[in-house]
Amino acid sequence: MKVILEFNARKQRVIDDRLLEGDPVNKAELVETVVKRTKLTKKDASAAVDATLDAIKKGTKKGVIIAGFGSFSVSNRKARVGRNPRTGEEIKIRASKGVRFRPGKDYKSML
Repeated sequence: MKVILEFNARKQRVIDDRLLEGDPVNKAELVETVVKRTKLTKKDASAAVDATLDAIKKGTKKGVIIAGFGSFSVSNRKARVGRNPRTGEEIKIRASKGVRFRPGKDYKSML
């Protein structure tokens, strides 16, 4: 049992280090960090992360602003002419929509 506890502590330390260093973190690691910091059960933390991500996804069309973190909005890209890098042939690129994230002042100062 002691070995498992030490392994879990080491794993948690690695996840926290990755968050601090800016390395990519997957959803499961994010849930583990929420569990550690909030003392929620893993099931509740997973539900909280899912609810947060769903709210951001659904609200992006109207705009989502999280004070101290940043804002999510829709970005419209115009149609344009591009080039096929292999052949050099001109191709038409259709207009499209994307998601834009702009970090807030506090978050930007951390970077």
